[in-house]
Amino acid sequence: MHQFEKLKIWQKAMDIAVHVYEISALLPNDEKFNLIHQIKKCAVSIPSNIAEGSGRNSDKEFMHFLGIANGSTFELITQLILAKRLKLVSEDLIQPTINQLVEVSNMNFSFQRSLKDKINKTIGKS
Repeated sequence: MHQFEKLKIWQKAMDIAVHVYEISALLPNDEKFNLIHQIKKCAVSIPSNIAEGSGRNSDKEFMHFLGIANGSTFELITQLILAKRLKLVSEDLIQPTINQLVEVSNMNFSFQRSLKDKINKTIGKS
């Protein structure tokens, strides 16, 4: 088991979620039940899945939840790009968040790889 609050990836994902909520507040009200809802849902999903996976019984299960978090990361990037293309937000506003999401995704892939290596060592594979 991992203490998710100490994981840098979780901390960064939480910062992104807060920033995405701030961005969502700038979107038009008629998007409240569409794009805003989806954006917030994805933003919350990333740190939530990291936390949930950290509390599972095995590193293999943790990797599964990290995979879900990564899927939410790419979904959120897509939604932010869509908001920009619809001219609901400026590129200057969302690009730093997209850059942070790419960083979290890279961290996630590295973390999954290290967990996989740990699992392989435990079962005697190289």
